[in-house]
Amino acid sequence: MKYNDIRKTFLDFFESKGHKIVPSASLIPNDPTLLFTVAGMVPWKGILQGTEPAFAPRVADVQKCIRAGGKHNDLDEVGFDGRHHTFFEMLGNWSFGDYFKACAIEMSWELLTDVLKLDPARLRVTTHVSDDESTEIWRRVAGKEAIRLGDKDNWWSAGDTGPCGPCTEIFYDFGADIENEDDRWVEIWNDVFMQYDRDANGNLTPLPQQNVDTGAGLERWAALLQGKIDNYDTDLFSNLINAIQDVTGVKKTLENTSSFKVIADHLRAVGFAIADGVIPSNTDRGYVIRRILRRAMRHGQMLGHRGALLSKLYPALITEMGAAYPELAREEKRVVEIIQNEENAFADMLQNGIKLLDVEIPKVQNGILPGAVAFKLFDTYGFPLDLTQMILREKNIDVDVDAFEREMAEQKERSRANTKGTRTLWESQTQLPATDDVTKYSPDDAMESKVLSILRDGEFVQSANPGDNIEVALDKTNFYGTQGGQVGDSGELISDGKTVMTVTEAARVDNIVIHKGTLAAPLSIGDTVQTKINTATRQQTARAHTATHLLQAALRHVLNEDVEQRGSKVSPDSVRFDFSFGRAMTADEKQAVEDLVNKWISADMPVSHEEMSLDDAKKRGAMALFGEKYGDTVKVITAGDVSCELCGGTHVYHTGEIIHARVNKEKSISSGIRRITMSVGTLAE
Repeated sequence: MKYNDIRKTFLDFFESKGHKIVPSASLIPNDPTLLFTVAGMVPWKGILQGTEPAFAPRVADVQKCIRAGGKHNDLDEVGFDGRHHTFFEMLGNWSFGDYFKACAIEMSWELLTDVLKLDPARLRVTTHVSDDESTEIWRRVAGKEAIRLGDKDNWWSAGDTGPCGPCTEIFYDFGADIENEDDRWVEIWNDVFMQYDRDANGNLTPLPQQNVDTGAGLERWAALLQGKIDNYDTDLFSNLINAIQDVTGVKKTLENTSSFKVIADHLRAVGFAIADGVIPSNTDRGYVIRRILRRAMRHGQMLGHRGALLSKLYPALITEMGAAYPELAREEKRVVEIIQNEENAFADMLQNGIKLLDVEIPKVQNGILPGAVAFKLFDTYGFPLDLTQMILREKNIDVDVDAFEREMAEQKERSRANTKGTRTLWESQTQLPATDDVTKYSPDDAMESKVLSILRDGEFVQSANPGDNIEVALDKTNFYGTQGGQVGDSGELISDGKTVMTVTEAARVDNIVIHKGTLAAPLSIGDTVQTKINTATRQQTARAHTATHLLQAALRHVLNEDVEQRGSKVSPDSVRFDFSFGRAMTADEKQAVEDLVNKWISADMPVSHEEMSLDDAKKRGAMALFGEKYGDTVKVITAGDVSCELCGGTHVYHTGEIIHARVNKEKSISSGIRRITMSVGTLAE
């Protein structure tokens, strides 16, 4: 059974069992603690933990995932065995307070044995030592005696505290003739039963809603269903490897197999990530993708190939996976252009880095390159450590990795010093409820609020004094906290008619609005204050945000319909808008965009602010921010008949309120991404 058939069979089966079939979420997670979507449960984290409402009682999907950064890192293993991948697909069926252990186990067994026709004798199951219920269900459903294991193997938790529960895993026996136990017994399914809430003392309390969280690797399923031990021998990877042979003109042999595996795997990670909006860069997820791309390029060179590689292979990826993931073909032009730019930059980087290595290699003593040199290659030329190691391995030279990591840690500490842990500190305040900011769009209505938490000099305190610079969380507010590219409000907190705190900025950490500023009077937890925002600043910001929507519409009209937003910053004094486009705009194009925006402003078109279901918004044709996750209920901003977007920001009610707009600058900020700035209101005049 081929990859595409397996994927369809899985979804068809669970659809027949009453599951709502949903497409994969973006690889860019709506979770600041993760670089990528690393598991099938990531998009459902809020529902599983009870912080978001479920949109359906039972759901099934195939989630695209990447594990290649931070603590979720399989990158260094890829290419040297048949199991590891940076990009992979996770099959999942989910119950949000609907069915539980018996139904989940029964469906797992039915799909594997009745539908996929796997030999029951080759399947083994494990359960947690405490889970008598699941153990008995396996006896009844499959006649299987489960192997009972401890917390390390068969217990899932979101962290030290919070939702948790036992899990049951299904393993496939590839045969006694396989000596390596890890290759012989391969986990093919995991059912997690989210059953308890664990407190700080380790006490378990049954959850009011019990959920089922499952995961099964499509790559592993393909191997066992196609009679392969190595995932890279399955149809999808065999076809990608054939394409690599065609592009490089090199045949796969026993000696170069690792390079073919690396290139095939990395093609998927790079292609999917860029299609989802990740731009190769020197920071965060952009750096991870750049590193993966350059690692693939280096393996291409090891095969003797020079020049473009992944950009030429991308059409093969569309052929293999485009039917299941239409974004690959939809974004082809942009993705290929970005990869080509990265490949050209890699060639220049490699040339400059090799020059430095040519100088340093003769100085090497005891076969160890100093960590400071490896760090200079990374910091100056963009050489990932593994690329340096790969080049030196050919010369039997190692790198002083400990010294490299010390240099890296010192650089991170210097960078961290400027933004010392404020977000992390607020994220630790798990007892704080989400701020009630439903009235944030009514700035004239000052409201009475209660002080819930005060942060001063990196510590949470009970009270603070005049002159202290602090951050405050309230139970409700009409301040807009920085979100979705729009900067936060400024204003005051008032008590008894007097200013207690001048708020210079309202920020947002998850669902908590943070009021930053300087105290004019003492303030303590539990105090009651009135919130008053700066209405003039709010009005100017609203002008700028609606103008941003008009700007995007104008860019798509003047340039082409493929232009998509890749980021923005909306502030009272200016608009910064990043968009996908492959070249610099001409002076005539910039003028045409400015003229069109001002034409729409002069038309004084009505701007509607409506809340509706996500499905209704999609039917209306509302544009969404690429890669953003939206809830079931969304806010739709419609300006006349020229713009309709999902947006949670603040806006004017008639375009004439914007007054005027002026385009200032337009430039490149990365491969295939341009940035345009614009002034609005009286500032534009």
